Amino acid sequence: MNYQRLSKEALIRRIEQLERLNLELFRENDSTLTFAWSGNLGQWYLDFITGEVSYNRLKVEILGYSQDDIPNPVPYSFFTSLIHPDDYLPVMKNMKDHMDNLTNVYEVEYRIKAKDGTYKWFYDRGKVTQRDKNNQAVLAAGIVFDITQKKLNEMRLIEEKKKLITESLTDPLTGILNRRAILEELSQRMNHHLYDFEHLSILMLDIDFFKKINDNYGHIVGDKVLIKVSEIISQLIRGFDTVGRYGGEEFLVILPNTNSENAYKAAERIRKKIEETEFDDIEHLTVSIGFTSYTDESIESLINKADQNLYEAKRTGRNKVVGNPQ
Repeated sequence: MNYQRLSKEALIRRIEQLERLNLELFRENDSTLTFAWSGNLGQWYLDFITGEVSYNRLKVEILGYSQDDIPNPVPYSFFTSLIHPDDYLPVMKNMKDHMDNLTNVYEVEYRIKAKDGTYKWFYDRGKVTQRDKNNQAVLAAGIVFDITQKKLNEMRLIEEKKKLITESLTDPLTGILNRRAILEELSQRMNHHLYDFEHLSILMLDIDFFKKINDNYGHIVGDKVLIKVSEIISQLIRGFDTVGRYGGEEFLVILPNTNSENAYKAAERIRKKIEETEFDDIEHLTVSIGFTSYTDESIESLINKADQNLYEAKRTGRNKVVGNPQ
């Protein structure tokens, strides 16, 4: 059905009906339909018997279509065929629920394909205006808004929030977890390890003579060393292990489902790989590693044990792994 096919009297009645419906829909949801959207208003009128849609030009102009692009009469399927595949079923369910009188209004947000192939976001709200003697929907009318910019703004804010969260948890130099984040991860692992893992171990790694590197070669070279070491550790640990920069030249590695024997093996792999790696600008690099396993204690106690073993590794010559027990 198209407006051009209506008589003058019928057209006036339709316009008056739509105006009343618009006011009703605005009143029912005035917190959502803001004044700033009023310029985007498009209207539609659906005949369930014929399956035809009447509309004002703005609804299709928003999508870049001209009247020549639209079939006449306009089947409901013309618009539903443009709905994004991921949104199609929710839209149709929403409409069916309202047709079956399960909801007071038909209200949904969805993406719809424009003529240029891109998708726009629509907010669609309407209601059945006439039912037959069996309470079956006969006619419905509604209003539609282009909320694309609103959705883009929302998505941008979500991405910015994710970025801020990531930045707050990430060491800006190495890209791995920072001290706060790795300690939070360790705390969570400790709380859940009895249910999720049989064992839990940690490694505390420190770059040997790192101060001399900064003093002799400068902080830019020192930063490169920190980045390279973090990359080596990340490459050698498993997907469910976690590494973070604990502070300065110290790194903390969390090894779930790992007993002392396997923690020692993991630490040795890291130590040997770093010792064998050629670093730009410096001749040789080694690390000392202390490890320990969790035995139902506080996070401070667990880290202190690993730290004491790290101190012992340094005290007894560096470039070695010390654990308790081995």
